[in-house]
Amino acid sequence: MRTTISIDDDLLAEAKAIAARSGRTLNAVVEDALREAFARRRASKRERRVAEFPTFYGGGGLRPGVDLDDSASLLEIMDDDEEYRP
Repeated sequence: MRTTISIDDDLLAEAKAIAARSGRTLNAVVEDALREAFARRRASKRERRVAEFPTFYGGGGLRPGVDLDDSASLLEIMDDDEEYRP
């Protein structure tokens, strides 16, 4: 497909230099650069997913009754439990 776009002069000069050094067309260099930029963007979105962290309590998983969304109760449990004290 043919289209017209405006490109910063410095970027265009660099793209032309890369095309000349590599023996490729300016079109091929610009297409490859766009493909790489889009691939990096897709990869960074995948990497932003929140990792799941394991929870342990005596090897049996999460302690019954603990609500990980309630930080106040978590602090209270840790204050009351000698196992968590340094």
